[in-house]
Amino acid sequence: MRPVTVNEPAILAPTEGTVLELLDLEEIDRDLFRVRNVFDDVYALYGGQVAAQALLAAGRTVPEERVPHSLHGYYLRLGDASRPTIFRVDRDRDGRSFSARRVVAVQGGEVIFNMSVSFHVPEEGPDIDAEPMPVVGAPETMLDYVFPRLFSFEGRTEKPVEPGEDFPTRCWARCTTALPDDPLTHAVILTYLSDSMAGLAPFHTPTARSGSSLDHAVWFHRPIRLDEWVLMDHVPRTIAGGRGWYTGTIHTRDGRLGASLTQEALFRAPRERPRL
Repeated sequence: MRPVTVNEPAILAPTEGTVLELLDLEEIDRDLFRVRNVFDDVYALYGGQVAAQALLAAGRTVPEERVPHSLHGYYLRLGDASRPTIFRVDRDRDGRSFSARRVVAVQGGEVIFNMSVSFHVPEEGPDIDAEPMPVVGAPETMLDYVFPRLFSFEGRTEKPVEPGEDFPTRCWARCTTALPDDPLTHAVILTYLSDSMAGLAPFHTPTARSGSSLDHAVWFHRPIRLDEWVLMDHVPRTIAGGRGWYTGTIHTRDGRLGASLTQEALFRAPRERPRL
């Protein structure tokens, strides 16, 4: 067997690199992938990045006509954006309509994240939404919002973020990098975006606030483009036992529900985030 050549990851400058470069993966063996680009970050690895790359790794092991319809991930350890991550994919099942995959993300020999993801061949059928999109103004009429730590994204909000709140719970977002006409790519970029706001921000107090994400789930209902404006709307639901839980939706500008999400995070007394 010929040896597998593994290239050293490139150092990506956050001010110059694009989200497509950031999320790109190198296939180093069957069902085994490695991050191509890394960058320095003062905080632990952004959860949306590792989830998006896990989805991309899984998507590269299924037939092209099968698109992601749901993912469920658990954050197990803090990761480091300046170190490469390895993704191992297990092919649990390929049926007539569905494919199931499990992905494990590893840094330094330790698992930092795992994910179950399912893919489906799109079918014809009823197309119904129980609730309309929230009534909001057009993004062009709103204030600029800068997504902290995200590559290639711009945002718009209705009002300034209140002191101590840190994040809005509703905003428009758009990828500033042109994306290909590929449903998997748009699902990956949506996943990258989906972890960018703290849906529990309205519950923050001087003595307790949301912290590290514990688990994250996304359901992809309809294909939508992420290089066009989408509306993210997060609703905080409950705080209990040192954890907080919220739900969210992502709509297109014309009101189509593209995805739903839910996430649980630690909710504790604030402390300085460790640098790995």
